Amino acid sequence: MSTTRASKSGFSREMQQKLSAKYDPDLAEQCLVWVRDVINSSLGPTTTEVPVHFSTTGSARNFSQVLHDGSVLAKLANCFAAGSIPSSRYKNPPKLAFKQMELIEMFIKKAKELGVPDHEAFQTVDLYEDQNLHQVVICLQSLGRKAKSRGMLGFGPKEAEANPRMFTEEQLKAGDNIIGLQMGTNKGASQAGMNFGKQRMILD
Repeated sequence: MSTTRASKSGFSREMQQKLSAKYDPDLAEQCLVWVRDVINSSLGPTTTEVPVHFSTTGSARNFSQVLHDGSVLAKLANCFAAGSIPSSRYKNPPKLAFKQMELIEMFIKKAKELGVPDHEAFQTVDLYEDQNLHQVVICLQSLGRKAKSRGMLGFGPKEAEANPRMFTEEQLKAGDNIIGLQMGTNKGASQAGMNFGKQRMILD
């Protein structure tokens, strides 16, 4: 884990504690197992890549250590788009911080290109400085669903598919004459029996 930042205090510390409380070790473990299986299942008989071996324990410490240098994430990205990240960038896991962060940024970019929405993606510091590991889990889960929808090895519930409805011009015009009940209606209403104020008495 990174120790480059000073420890937080006050409101920042409280927010960090709330983010940390959202982290689910069980989901994190599922993500790591999926990442490992996707990478290893993509290796062909003629590939020069070697299978990955790492602990899939879902603890925050292990989750961060496995993904911290970006090399595992880079390999995962190439499983979806071969050659999108040159293997020379991660064949020997980088030691320099900026090289590690570059790999993480490349993965995030590729994840978004594959359909992961912005609100499910994470920022580099979320992983590299352990700011929000929960968001990293969310991103991997989202990517797992995208993989499943593409017929690849994935996990999680199947994503809903678009079901557009097509209406003819006549159907659209007919709808203009319908008053929805939530809008209210005055059908059958009258002012019969309604009195306002005191009646005027006319005496002979």
